[in-house]
Order: sequence, then C-alpha cells, then structure tokens
Amino acid sequence: MAETHAPADSTRYYLPHGSPWPILGSVALFCLMFGAVSYLNEWAGGWALIPGALLLSTMFFCWFGTVIGENQHGIYNDQVDRSFRLGMIWFIFSEVMFFAAFFGALFYARNFSVPWEGGEGVKVLNKLLLWKNFNPAWPTNGPAHIGGRADGTFEVIPAFSLPAVNTIILLTSGLTVTLAHHALRATHRGALTFWLACTFLLGFSFVGLQAHEYGEAYREMGLRLSTGIYGSTFFMLTGFHGLHVTIGAIMLTIIWFRVLRGHFTPNKHFAFEAVAWYWHFVDVVWLGLFIFVYWI
Repeated sequence: MAETHAPADSTRYYLPHGSPWPILGSVALFCLMFGAVSYLNEWAGGWALIPGALLLSTMFFCWFGTVIGENQHGIYNDQVDRSFRLGMIWFIFSEVMFFAAFFGALFYARNFSVPWEGGEGVKVLNKLLLWKNFNPAWPTNGPAHIGGRADGTFEVIPAFSLPAVNTIILLTSGLTVTLAHHALRATHRGALTFWLACTFLLGFSFVGLQAHEYGEAYREMGLRLSTGIYGSTFFMLTGFHGLHVTIGAIMLTIIWFRVLRGHFTPNKHFAFEAVAWYWHFVDVVWLGLFIFVYWI
C-alpha cells in the first residue's frame, strides 16, 4: 500500500511501503495447503479448503485493487513497467517448469516404470521383488489394482469426445483474445469489449465441460485420483490445468471490467498483455495434455 500517490518520477523507482498483502498471502497459502493435506489424507472434508481459499481470494482482490489504483494515479514509470514485464516472464517460466515436472512424471511412469515392473531390465529382481503376472500395458491402475471399480477396472476418456470439444473451445479463446488485443491497439473499444467477453466466456465454458467430464469419469468410468498411476497423473495434470484456466478466466473478467471503465490506452495496457500471455500459455499446455494424456 503506497504512502503517497504522487505522479511518477522518471528518474526514481517506485517502491510501495507498509503493504499487508504479502503476509496475508503467506497465511492464505499455508491455510490452503494445510486444508489440501487434510482433505487428501481424509482428516477433514472439502470444507477444509474453504478458509484458505477465502483468504487467498481476499488477498488477490485487495492487492490487485491497490496496484490498479496506483497505476491509475500515474505513479508507475517505465522502470516499473519493465519490472512488471520481467516478473510476468519469470512467473510464466516457473509455470512451465511446474507442468514440465508433471509431464516428466507421466513420461517416466509410462515409458520406464511400467515396463520395468512388467519384466524389462533386470528380470530376476523384478520377479522376486515386484508383482508377478503384471501386464505392462498403458493405461494401468496397477500394479496392485488400486482404486477404480470394485474389480479394479476403469475406462479412459476418449480423446475425440469432450476433450476435443474443449480443445476447440480453448484454441478459439486464444484467437478471440488476440483479436481483442488488436482492437485495443486500434482503439476499437466496442470490438475490444466483445472479443474479450467471448474469451472469458469460452474459458468458463471449458471449466464447466471439464467438471462434467470429471463427474462422468468418477461415476461411470471408475476413473479417480486413486486409480493407480494413470488416475493420479491424469487428474493432477488436467486438474491443475483446469485451475489455471479458472484463474485465467477470472483475470480476463477483471480486465474486461477495467476495459469498461476505460483504463487502457493503445500504448499503455500491460495488465491486458500479461493476462493474454498467461492465456496463450494455458492454450499451449492444453495442447500437450490433449496429445499426451488423452490421445497418444
């Protein structure tokens, strides 16, 4: 929270003082992670996630409001703008590494662990120490038939059903956000408002269809987080991606409201650009998911 809202000085770097939001964010993340651990270990129900989620939402709302207010008062100069851009670049890079870890886990399980347990490699040790008569076919909920239906079976979600529809939706949203960006640079406010609204509506549609897909997988296909290595990698990858789409759609909605209030100009609109970068990143990750999780 800034102590003053003086106009920007091009020779000085603006630093906020006395902000309570970092410590609130730390407390919120601790509560959220503790709630997640409690839920996954069955110490508590889903309600354990609510306190942390509410604190985190409050922190985001207040902190973003502070930054938006400072920006609208003109106290950010070009140095701050460059810092924002570098910060967003590093943030997206960290997200790339985050998903790379999960894709790496999927690749390792599918191409190394499962074949080894089926007899490849040092076969004597495999037969002595691991599961006998294990079928090293992917997808697998083994080797101990954990989760799924009572008989240990499950079905996979066909790629060219809801996942294909969601792929079209997300790729279309990447096009609409690009059209919105071009409209902003050309000062076409009506087109900007329309295409940006299309983008976040497509994003929320994606999340809704994914929730429907999850319900169908759980009720009818026996596919759950506890369904062995396939179930855990499937839900961790698609679930975290769905969370990112939800966050991105919320950010796009906030940008849309800011557009309605006339906050952006053709030359100064980094908040819009940052969310657009994030959205394109989400699109690329989904393409990887569709190919390596659903299709191949």
